[in-house]
Amino acid sequence: MASLSKVNTLVIDDNAHMINIVRSMLLGFGITRTYESRDAAEAFDIVRHEPIDLIICDFQMPILDGLEFTQMVRTGGDIRNPYIPIILLTAHTERSRIMAARDAGVTEICAKPVTAHQMWTKIAAVVNNPRPFVRCKTYFGPDRRRQALEFKGEDRRAPVVEKPEDSDAA
Repeated sequence: MASLSKVNTLVIDDNAHMINIVRSMLLGFGITRTYESRDAAEAFDIVRHEPIDLIICDFQMPILDGLEFTQMVRTGGDIRNPYIPIILLTAHTERSRIMAARDAGVTEICAKPVTAHQMWTKIAAVVNNPRPFVRCKTYFGPDRRRQALEFKGEDRRAPVVEKPEDSDAA
């Protein structure tokens, strides 16, 4: 993987200790350009005005949770880059929550307590194997299908795939 020293990363968590843990991991991976926010409303303002390449966001936060934040990033009209990879951190890994995160447009999910290996694996996935984006009436975000399974029948939808514009991002 290429150097990550120029990747602008935003870490969002209402727990300052968790922000420090994630920032330490990122430094270990060579990511030195890190923005931090303790709430999603402030983070949304950062995303609107700064060249963010990667977001690592907590699921459960007051006011706006990680899923609401993700939906705002994906659909906000004044967002610089709605294709930003978003890695969600959560201690709640029930299937219903994972599906809700997927449906909100989250790119990857890390279960808490997160390890450096798990974080590295998720970052490597969004850098080395970015998923194409899909736009339809009810969804905009990374293609939710991780496998290309053949489907035949009258309900077969033709893929409408968008790719992010070229950027200096990872």
